[in-house]
Amino acid sequence: MKTIHVVAALIFRTTPEDTRQLFATQRGYGEFKDGWEFPGGKVEPGESPQDALKREIREELATEIEVGDYISTIEYDYPTFHLSMECYACSIISGRLELLEHENAAWLSKETLRTVSWLPADLSILDKVEKLL
Repeated sequence: MKTIHVVAALIFRTTPEDTRQLFATQRGYGEFKDGWEFPGGKVEPGESPQDALKREIREELATEIEVGDYISTIEYDYPTFHLSMECYACSIISGRLELLEHENAAWLSKETLRTVSWLPADLSILDKVEKLL
């Protein structure tokens, strides 16, 4: 089975009411259209995971991010490929998170984290993410 190596940005913010939130996107294309995920994408040959994440967020959301702490690597078997997804905590440096490839997005709190239809691989890290919110 082919392995696809990707990176995911867990973009956090704190609201003026001191609520911590996480940014999630809804796929607007492909086999998993309409599923919710953490934004990111494939790591190109010779690229570090952090550089790949910065590039992907620039391309998908027209936003500059700071890549912070490594959170976890998700290993998940989809029917036609194995996904290896490195997840990093990130914050916005500049930009407005414009949806250039996704059909929808939301800032989710601990209370709303499970209200969207997450893709299976992303779903597997929610217990860990909940503790960061």
